[in-house]
Amino acid sequence: MQTYELKLYRGYANDRKLVVSGHAFKKYPASKNLYDRKGFRYVHSVVQLFTVKTLPNVRVIFKFGTIEAETKTLDDGYFRFTIPHSLQLESGWHTYSITLDDQLGNRRYQKVQTSELLLPNEGGYMIISDIDDTFLISYSSTILKKLYVLLTKNVESRSPFNDVVKHYQLLSLAGKTESQKDINTFFYVSSSEWNLYDYIMRFIHNHDLPKAVIKLKKIKENLTDFFRAGTGSHHHKKTKIEHLVTFYPHQQFILLGDDSQQDPYIYEEICKTFPTNIKAVYIRQTGRKSKPKVTKLLSNISSLKVSNCYFSHSNEAILHSVREGIITREALEAFEKEHPVVI
Repeated sequence: MQTYELKLYRGYANDRKLVVSGHAFKKYPASKNLYDRKGFRYVHSVVQLFTVKTLPNVRVIFKFGTIEAETKTLDDGYFRFTIPHSLQLESGWHTYSITLDDQLGNRRYQKVQTSELLLPNEGGYMIISDIDDTFLISYSSTILKKLYVLLTKNVESRSPFNDVVKHYQLLSLAGKTESQKDINTFFYVSSSEWNLYDYIMRFIHNHDLPKAVIKLKKIKENLTDFFRAGTGSHHHKKTKIEHLVTFYPHQQFILLGDDSQQDPYIYEEICKTFPTNIKAVYIRQTGRKSKPKVTKLLSNISSLKVSNCYFSHSNEAILHSVREGIITREALEAFEKEHPVVI
């Protein structure tokens, strides 16, 4: 167990403001223990991840270009900077730093970490995706099964849905010309807690999912909370998505989720609030049959002239993206040529 840790998350910016966040921890487990441990040793690592000790009310200093600002962490060790700027930034990823520098009692805390923030390309899509049961098989609708999988399968043995990586990689290329780079922006917004950030990052890396800004739920600090992991209100997802659409008011958004929890309801509200900003909505069918309530919600979304697809296999979503002109047929054919199916 590490003595203390400064954890930074990828941030984002527009031409007027930038947002970065992170946590300061008094006690934090080594992330590598989530990758290849098995049996009781792995269970112990997961339990440690949900019994972290945070550092409240400690000073953190943000530095980016000519900008420097400081604040203090909240009661749960979380900090967030929302800072106006007039920098002339190119679209793409930029490095920022956070310094933890404070005295608590007899202990001096000093640490510097760096992470990245993204200024999206103005002409690209903003793609917001849920995580659990949207691209990561998680069994979110059955809490005991979800916990069983989390406690028995390390991140190296978890799997995405068939062809979901293909769909996301194609979406990352949508509208891109040979001279362009990182034209589309991905945000992964989930009801999983910040405790699982490293786990999710490792899964994304392992399966070549597009690089993204990740936004998760309030951190949990005790074992009782662990047994409620990923449950409770999903209102924070709606709030975070509304913030992103407001933060990038001239961009077109694509929303991806599943029918295991509240995504269809949240996305319908988002479409009603921002009908001209949403290009398409994709909902994965997680059970054997489609849900009549979800079908009705998507019909209502269609009446707002927002394209949508309720699918059980990602190939259906890919074909829908081609029909809607989000992905070109030429891009699909080129991708399949470069990534032939091995039988």
